[in-house]
Amino acid sequence: MKSHPRVAFFLLSQKPAKKKLMRTVKEAFKHYSFYLGGDQPPVTWSERARACLGGFIGLMLVLTIAKYLGETVGIDEWLMASLGASALLVFALPQSPLAQPWAVIAGNTLSALVGITCAHFTALPVSMALALAASLSIFGMFILRCLHPPAAAVALIAVLGHVLHYRYAFFPVMVDSVLLIVAGWVYANLTGKPYPNRPK
Repeated sequence: MKSHPRVAFFLLSQKPAKKKLMRTVKEAFKHYSFYLGGDQPPVTWSERARACLGGFIGLMLVLTIAKYLGETVGIDEWLMASLGASALLVFALPQSPLAQPWAVIAGNTLSALVGITCAHFTALPVSMALALAASLSIFGMFILRCLHPPAAAVALIAVLGHVLHYRYAFFPVMVDSVLLIVAGWVYANLTGKPYPNRPK
């Protein structure tokens, strides 16, 4: 049975249009997927597993030791709440300048000191004290060259928790940070990742 010439012509003309539409859809998807993490570098599954396992082992060690130290000296505050964010940098991005020992330890400790100081300004509205704590901690980290994003959260936690004793900056903040760095250093070198960075 012969197909009508007009029908055949119509069907043939639809093929390029379909290809063009598919190409347009693919290009649009590729373009907009950039805003959903498309600029992040590809990571192998072995590296994902290495980072996740390291975070688990490292945090378990840090939390266990910190809890023991806290109970030994009779201090209930043995956990730094932003420790998980710091662990992400140390175990998943060990080569990042933001994950280096000075950045983690000094950034967290400085931000705790700033947050505690801002918590003393009870006359200020909470929103202003929070903004002041975060912005001053960022400024301080710039000055001391110890930028560490999770540290800004330490300053906010001190204000929200109305932490007024400066001991908090030493324990748990500084002690937890040191323990995390030691755990990260051991794990990274055991799994073939040089940490911390060294001068070239």
